[in-house]
Amino acid sequence: MRHSSSARTKSLPPERILTCDLPAEPEAAPIARSAVRRQLDVWGVDEETAYTTQLIVSELVGNAVRYGSPPLRLRLIHERMLTCEVSDSATSSPHVKHARTVDETGRGLFIIASLAEQWGTRYQEQGKSVWAELPTEGPARSS
Repeated sequence: MRHSSSARTKSLPPERILTCDLPAEPEAAPIARSAVRRQLDVWGVDEETAYTTQLIVSELVGNAVRYGSPPLRLRLIHERMLTCEVSDSATSSPHVKHARTVDETGRGLFIIASLAEQWGTRYQEQGKSVWAELPTEGPARSS
């Protein structure tokens, strides 16, 4: 797990960013997956990366619903890497757990750490953002 946060020196065009407010309820994950799927189609992201991104987003959102505090917000950024970011107002730090085979929960960050190029937590004045980055094939395409 790497906890780095790189500063952007220039702003991205709005068509490279998806921002979605989410309810702090169990339906947040399917709402987020649907929004991500639509946006990745617009960006022309390959099917394997799209599937992996939806899985990562689902886990990030699930953790925010379970352990975070409203408001919840999803951001998807398509630049050199595809960045998935879920913010909430809690300041608690997420930890990777190694769930036993009989456990029904506790694998979210382990899955994210296994699938993402890198991931981490960025703390802000009003809570935190947990993010994960994935490589994408080819240049970002805008609609």
